[in-house]
Amino acid sequence: MNAFLDRLRAGEPTLMLAIRSSRTADVVRIAKSTGHHAIMVDLEHSTMPLEVAASLCATASDLGLFPFVRVREREYGALGPLLDCGAQGIIAPRVETAAEAATIARACRFAPRGQRSQVAAALDDATVVQILIETPAGVAHADEIAAVDGVDMLAFGANDFTAELGVPRQYGDQRVTEAIAALAEAGQRHGKPLMVGGIPDPARLRDLDSLGVCPLRLTGTDTDMLYAGAAARAERFLR
Repeated sequence: MNAFLDRLRAGEPTLMLAIRSSRTADVVRIAKSTGHHAIMVDLEHSTMPLEVAASLCATASDLGLFPFVRVREREYGALGPLLDCGAQGIIAPRVETAAEAATIARACRFAPRGQRSQVAAALDDATVVQILIETPAGVAHADEIAAVDGVDMLAFGANDFTAELGVPRQYGDQRVTEAIAALAEAGQRHGKPLMVGGIPDPARLRDLDSLGVCPLRLTGTDTDMLYAGAAARAERFLR
């Protein structure tokens, strides 16, 4: 059994910090000391090299945080090395079909379930593969994606989804609610928790819990938090 997934299925509030610009283990220690339970190293939106991502993940694991990495779109060759060197969870962005999800899952799993190069097959159960669905096409194939062996979680990317609809950041749009409901239903049918990302309003996220969304919350990125902290400190000195 996977303790992280068990926590989500039990409905325990779980906080995750995204890391985009930081390059040292200090940011992981900050995440730990501020009550976070997981980190997400965001390679999709940064120039961070793999060895730095792996180092951050290894530190997180040592401190008792669950380390996810969001990889760049279709860079599947990085999955094995990241998992070998410290990542425990993989987040694959912009997946639209079951075939794409299966390719990702197989790259993260040892034989016979997958094609990951053998290092320690016992790690299979500790690995979490999260499929990020960000388009109407992905939502339309939600059930087939959720049914893929080796996929552990689904995630909904609200920012890209609303941009695809032509209503960026309009998270109250009925089509957003309908998409989340469809993903949650597919996830529940196949035993895969659904996370919603990109919605910064905790009240809105709580409203979505009734649809079957799991309690994994992305609190923000290190870049955003540093900016907010720097802006507040500058205002303090200018008063």
